[in-house]
Amino acid sequence: MQRDLNFYLKWAGTVILIIGTAINSMGYYPAGPLVLLLGGIFWVTISIRWREASLIVTNGVMMVTTILGLAWHYLR
Repeated sequence: MQRDLNFYLKWAGTVILIIGTAINSMGYYPAGPLVLLLGGIFWVTISIRWREASLIVTNGVMMVTTILGLAWHYLR
């Protein structure tokens, strides 16, 4: 089976999101949200490559929410 870049990006993004969720659930802040943000970047990249609007919106909104949450925490 020939694997393209999308295959590696989607699995790397998935593993990163799983790790980020575990870190987040253990209460490590800001490490959890930062790792989840990284996973979101992977998935937005994949979504754009696939031209899949629903995934772009979902992951884009999650990324923006994470960035705003971190900004709120540190800048207030």
